[in-house]
Amino acid sequence: MAEHLEKLEQIAQDICDEFDVYAPPVPLELMLQEPKEDMWEELDINQLSGSFMKLTERYSPRMSLARMLARHIVRSDWGAEHGLQALVRDKDTLKIFARMLIMPREMVNGLTSSMKNPKIMSTHFEAPESEAEARLFDLV
Repeated sequence: MAEHLEKLEQIAQDICDEFDVYAPPVPLELMLQEPKEDMWEELDINQLSGSFMKLTERYSPRMSLARMLARHIVRSDWGAEHGLQALVRDKDTLKIFARMLIMPREMVNGLTSSMKNPKIMSTHFEAPESEAEARLFDLV
């Protein structure tokens, strides 16, 4: 499993590199609406229903978009070429991949130790505090 997660971390970083994203917040909407050539089909997020977005915490809608982006990437031809369908086989792994996309490892590692707490990371990455806590746990 650790090998799979390492591959997912690298793929998440490759996606950030493709979109020239080197600082948070990661532009999830742009990635969905304006994918790079030969990556995946663009998605009109204006067509999403309100029930799609979870509103349990601050930034929950962005986490919903991160999961949508992760699902979209996995199902795309680009995702197939990168072996994502073999790596992301269940909802839990999809959630982990979504956290990697919204809080990439290199960006988290670039934080000072005092910033590596759920509350500050939540604001910094515009991600729910519970997901920031889970991401810190993922990286241990």
